Amino acid sequence: MNNYYPFINTPLPYAYNALEPYIDEKTMHLHHDRHLQTYIDNLNHFLEENPALQKYSLEDLLASWCRLPCHLQAPLRNNAGGVYNHRFYFDSMRPHRRENFFQSNDSRRITDDCEPQVRSNPSARLFREMARQFGSPENFRTQFKEAALSVFGSGYAWLVSDSGRLKIVTSSNQNTPMLHSRTLLLNIDVWEHAYYLKHYNLRAAYIDDWFRVVNWEKAGERFGR
Repeated sequence: MNNYYPFINTPLPYAYNALEPYIDEKTMHLHHDRHLQTYIDNLNHFLEENPALQKYSLEDLLASWCRLPCHLQAPLRNNAGGVYNHRFYFDSMRPHRRENFFQSNDSRRITDDCEPQVRSNPSARLFREMARQFGSPENFRTQFKEAALSVFGSGYAWLVSDSGRLKIVTSSNQNTPMLHSRTLLLNIDVWEHAYYLKHYNLRAAYIDDWFRVVNWEKAGERFGR
């Protein structure tokens, strides 16, 4: 992953049409090639004008923007956040699989007496924690959808781990949850450009479709770090 200046728009980890029919190909082209590219261009331009910051990683920039002079804080937070949040979002999805966790009986099989399965499958450990901390993975899905719907205007909903405690948090615009005290597990982009071409103003329908393409293995790997 390109994590230092100059930043480039790395390819998606799947084809543009790989998330069809849940997220359409045209949206993926526009979202990745134009919206993310704009944040990358703006961030590179900002760092070109502030060369002392070029040595820092993307995560370091997001952790330190609040210590900069006031006139530099917003452009750094917005554009570094725009790069990080979009990359994280794209990397948190994968092509739909028939054995979708929330559409099967798998959630009822992730229990404390399935330790070999849990140890060998990072996503199984995450689902077990969902069941333990939210009551069931289905309860998590309901609460996560409510959080994503509650974002006023533009922003994200996130699943994070705070010292092993799972939490659902939201962020506005391109703000990013604090990286030094939490492990980010997955996010959904609820800016309208993420879904408007296919779902129009129906954010709830977009969220339902997004659940069909979540990369639970990736989220589980992040949880296990």
